[in-house]
Amino acid sequence: MKKLPALAAVLGAALFAVSMLAALGGCSKKPQLYIYNWTYYTPDSVLRAFEQEYNCEVVYDTYASNEELYAKLLSGGTGYDLVFPSGDYVSIMIKQGMLEKIDKAKLSNLGNIDPMALQKATYDPNMDYSVPYYFGAAGIAVNTAKVPQYEKSWSIFSRADLKGKMTMLDDMREVLGDALVHLGYSVNTKNPWEIVAARDLVNNSWKPNLVKFDAEALGKGFAEENFWVVQGYVEMVYEEITEEQKAHTVFFIPPEGGPAYIDSMCLLKGAKNVDLAYKFIDFIHRPEIYAEFTDYFGFPATINIPARALKKVTPYYQAEELTNVELKDDVGETLTLYDEAWLTIRVSD
Repeated sequence: MKKLPALAAVLGAALFAVSMLAALGGCSKKPQLYIYNWTYYTPDSVLRAFEQEYNCEVVYDTYASNEELYAKLLSGGTGYDLVFPSGDYVSIMIKQGMLEKIDKAKLSNLGNIDPMALQKATYDPNMDYSVPYYFGAAGIAVNTAKVPQYEKSWSIFSRADLKGKMTMLDDMREVLGDALVHLGYSVNTKNPWEIVAARDLVNNSWKPNLVKFDAEALGKGFAEENFWVVQGYVEMVYEEITEEQKAHTVFFIPPEGGPAYIDSMCLLKGAKNVDLAYKFIDFIHRPEIYAEFTDYFGFPATINIPARALKKVTPYYQAEELTNVELKDDVGETLTLYDEAWLTIRVSD
């Protein structure tokens, strides 16, 4: 879910390559922690502080979606210690025996986690296999210099006057989830007719106005003013735009709600650097570190309660905007219906 996008990818790849070469060449004497995390999701300053305190190296590799993470692990992409899946994928990975059980006795900062987050984390409410990292949701960024009048609703993507200036995420559950809540349904519905209705709304009303479905370059396109309205995560936009552009950029989560996520820190089955992984989990939930993390990306401190008093930056959206969002659950066999609906939308690109 961060650094400048292009820079983040380059730095992440460089860190990974250099650390791997050092390890293979026997040049590194320091213990190493292998992290596989979302692009733009942990500030470099936090990683460097952890390395300095524990005299170690963090090998930080990135992915752009839960599907990419899951596919890589299934295809044998082993060697990582910590991964950061969203709740629905935590559930899947627990069921498939891909995660180690969390030894809570090794973590001293779990008491800082907001009980509200654990109540929402129905996939693992006792933190048996996962420790919440961040609770948030995708929203809509609007360039108000180009679009001065707009409604705070997913219906903005129905506006034909903005055709060719808007994008939505290349993410099945996010886009269909937005359509479902706009129609008054749950993002986790298992009703086939509701899924079909959401499919038709996206395909017939929203998609004709989009440049594309995009999960990676939306921030750059927004910064270059090729796109005026984008669905995405707040950090993807604000890490690209200038201070001047921020003055005419608004980010909001529609009051009707939408899909939400809790990304969690999980220890992979067979992880080799377990003690260092526990140190990192505990480090993240130190109030001052969590405040630094959320300040860097303009997030509200949704997970760590004491961090809220230490924040120095006003977030780009408020925690209250998450009131009506709904966590994406593992929908089981119904996922096939979502896949079919998404395929219908995408094959006509």
